[in-house]
Amino acid sequence: MKGQDILFSHKSDDYITPDWLMDELKQEFDFELDACSTNDNPIVLPSWFNKNEDGLTQEWGTTGFWTYCNPPYSEVARWVEKAYHEWHFKGKSIVMLLPARTDTKWFHEYIYNKKGIEIRFIKGRLKFKGMKNSAPFPSMLVIFR
Repeated sequence: MKGQDILFSHKSDDYITPDWLMDELKQEFDFELDACSTNDNPIVLPSWFNKNEDGLTQEWGTTGFWTYCNPPYSEVARWVEKAYHEWHFKGKSIVMLLPARTDTKWFHEYIYNKKGIEIRFIKGRLKFKGMKNSAPFPSMLVIFR
């Protein structure tokens, strides 16, 4: 396998947030929407967009509440750009679970050194829900306040 083939070597790039992490986030943030859910909505929020509803084309949540987004990692740049626009131009509050790819254009253009955006690096490698092994990449939470 080459380069990114290794990163996406399982059947899908829909890495489901581990329960323990989602439980911690729900204690801190009043989530209203999962902008990029799987069809069975495993994190159970009041509302969600699945692949058919395409969260990239929808408005994200209500101002004053939080949106959660753990996007497909093959399209992370598009989802980060969408989150940035929902936050910067519409005042939405968003928490994203992302691969910690600090060398990418999307990281520097939409996250790094932006006032009002917090980055929390996750110690160790996440073991995503339903996966046998830990992820082959580090992860981070990006909080658009």
